[in-house]
Amino acid sequence: MKEISAEEKIEVIANAASAKKAQGLIAIDLRKLGSISDHFIIASGESTVQIEAIADNIESELLSHNCRVLHKEGKGEALWILLDCGDIVVHVFYKDTRAFYNLEKLWYDAPQKKLNEKNQ
Repeated sequence: MKEISAEEKIEVIANAASAKKAQGLIAIDLRKLGSISDHFIIASGESTVQIEAIADNIESELLSHNCRVLHKEGKGEALWILLDCGDIVVHVFYKDTRAFYNLEKLWYDAPQKKLNEKNQ
């Protein structure tokens, strides 16, 4: 099975996160900034249980599309779970943790796009 494009991965990730009621879904395009990844996807949840559910659903949906998560961090405390998919890094934050780190402001010069939040 052929690997899906980055744009298709972003859609899979957004749909998987939305299915678990993730909030504030955005994609940051880092390709012109020479970052370690082409895109960041940022989402947040209201509880550690929800954050774990969002991250687990994203990983499951990516696997169903023949995409692997290369590395995971933060599962223990679930205040910030990072999923490294190679060309895309997904950050699933507890809402207060997201506000503290404010990656959107850190990468303000990169194009940012709000993603669908189907279940909101």
